[in-house]
Amino acid sequence: MPRLRVPPPVPHAPPLGALLRRYSAGSALTCEPVDQGLLNRGYRLCTTRGRYFLKHHSDPDTADPAAIDRQHRATRRLADLGVPVAPPLPGRDGRTVAVVGGHAYALHPWIDGRHRHGGQLTLAQCARLGALLGAVHAGLEQVMPAHGRAPAARTEGPSGPGPAESADPADTFALIDDLLARVQRHRPADSFDELARHRLLERRLLLARHADRRPPRGAAVGWVHGDFHPFNLLYKGDAPAAIVDWDRLGVRPRAEEAVRAAAIFFVRPGGALDLPRVRAYARAYRRTAGATPSHLGAAVHRVWWERLNDFWMLRWHYERGDTRADPQFPAASALAVWWTRQYDAVCDAFAQ
Repeated sequence: MPRLRVPPPVPHAPPLGALLRRYSAGSALTCEPVDQGLLNRGYRLCTTRGRYFLKHHSDPDTADPAAIDRQHRATRRLADLGVPVAPPLPGRDGRTVAVVGGHAYALHPWIDGRHRHGGQLTLAQCARLGALLGAVHAGLEQVMPAHGRAPAARTEGPSGPGPAESADPADTFALIDDLLARVQRHRPADSFDELARHRLLERRLLLARHADRRPPRGAAVGWVHGDFHPFNLLYKGDAPAAIVDWDRLGVRPRAEEAVRAAAIFFVRPGGALDLPRVRAYARAYRRTAGATPSHLGAAVHRVWWERLNDFWMLRWHYERGDTRADPQFPAASALAVWWTRQYDAVCDAFAQ
């Protein structure tokens, strides 16, 4: 199972004076936190010269300046190919990563836009979304190093495992027992505890029934965004305006990112996938990325298994006392059950 990251303590406000001296961005007027991210921190910054997004790379697993610089180079090159991104602004010294007080920051242009869930998209817009992710994968193939020289993407946390061994059911059974004990000890008990207990017992039965379907090691890999979901895509009107948050840029199975993204964009509140929208998205992705139906079919199986064995939201809640992902838990936990029952229909939607 993925290892959990413990985020660093919440710091004081960013050192705006020191940072803005490194850019030709004027003097700060306002600086407001943008609180939708789960890992790093962002601020909406207004200065005498414009509006910006200031990113504090606070997550220790993605805050290495060299890794951030690699992300920045990738987005600049993708922008040259016409992919909607928001490349960082260079400082006076030409660098895009500013390290102040041991913390890494980057300044981006502010993009006016809004996030849109898959249920808000027409079928044509779902196809456009699939084509966009396909263009990202095809573009990264052009602008990034050959896979043999590439670092693997980070695999911990909400994005799920990468091209490693699939989850071992024995480990998952042990984790379920541990989480059930934590639920039992939690006081005062509440409705979240009740749902968590129900889903853990349900998942244990499902996993016992399907333990022999554990998939083999991951398939062919390529460069991926690593965290493609509604909160990392901004729309302006009906068109995508910018793909943001490239912290998980790395090498892993591309078709699995396509399936994983669809399972977030197109999950309904009750836990079912909107299969007509998935089909439109997947067809456009396959066409743009050059992926075959067999690639998507294998990816569906691996991501299904990943969801069946994954409890990151419960681990955040019970091990860390971090409740930010709690609102996602009802639909995400129901999805694993629904997907198991509708396995063939899901495979068909992605591969046909």
